Amino acid sequence: MRGEFDFINYIKERHKLKAIGDDCSVIPTDGLTDQLFTVDLLIENVDFRLDWTTPSFLGHKALAVSLSDVAAMGGTPKFALLSLGLPDSLWKTSFLDEFYEGWHSLAGTYGVELAGGDISKAGELVIDSFVIGEVPRGKALLRSGAKPGDLIFVTGELGGASLGLSLLENGMRPGDELADFHRDAILRQLKPTPQVAIGKSLLENQLATSAIDLSDGISSDLFHICQASNVGAILDASNLPIAKEATLEMALNGGEDFELLFTVPPERRLNAQQLGCTEVGKIADNSDGIRVQIDSETRPLVPRGFEHFRRQQRGDRGDP
Repeated sequence: MRGEFDFINYIKERHKLKAIGDDCSVIPTDGLTDQLFTVDLLIENVDFRLDWTTPSFLGHKALAVSLSDVAAMGGTPKFALLSLGLPDSLWKTSFLDEFYEGWHSLAGTYGVELAGGDISKAGELVIDSFVIGEVPRGKALLRSGAKPGDLIFVTGELGGASLGLSLLENGMRPGDELADFHRDAILRQLKPTPQVAIGKSLLENQLATSAIDLSDGISSDLFHICQASNVGAILDASNLPIAKEATLEMALNGGEDFELLFTVPPERRLNAQQLGCTEVGKIADNSDGIRVQIDSETRPLVPRGFEHFRRQQRGDRGDP
């Protein structure tokens, strides 16, 4: 059965679409800037569960996932459109007021203005988030610039959001009395922080040769970089910055950390380290494939992160 990414690639090739293939579409506007367009769809009981989160957290996350795409391109977010399909049961409560408070709180942090949208009655909650950003002309960070010899870096810790999902599945809630690292993991899942500042720094200082946001899991997102750049890679599992109590499986395949994965030339290693980022591997020739070193064993790294329609997923992206 073909999955989400197979379908996207088919549509791109079938209709000769040139603006598809990165975290955002890059649209030239004038001699100075390009615009970045990104859109994310969040569906109740597929991408989130109302009994696990709060309206404010959900408003925050609805914007954060789109801001993360802009961050991966090195862009500055500017405007947003937000459309909602809402059931009667939520319309009659304070849900919308709290949702928009969470959305606008994050928007204010990054100077994003809500410029429009739509609202409609629906059987379940549907959120359509569209964000417009900008970058200097021809400077957007793409997935296609990695070269053999480049070093692979990530921001932050990995696996925390997946751990948070597991905790939610086991009955923990953000309002419970929890250990600090359990609370942090749950908030990584429900209220992620987009890495806009680091993305802009990578672009402004010309550090990165390629970049992507870690939304589907590093095994899948590194695959996207390698596929777009026609290269291979070797990932060192011992160097992965894994969140406390998260497993290697969560770090590789869990997704929704909304950190950044990027590549830099070896001579820029120190610059990336000075940003607080962690070196986790190296880009190789395409003939070498994509591999992961675990202890003394090197094995193929298969993309097993989340993908709609590929197979049934657990938790807030499908039935448990």
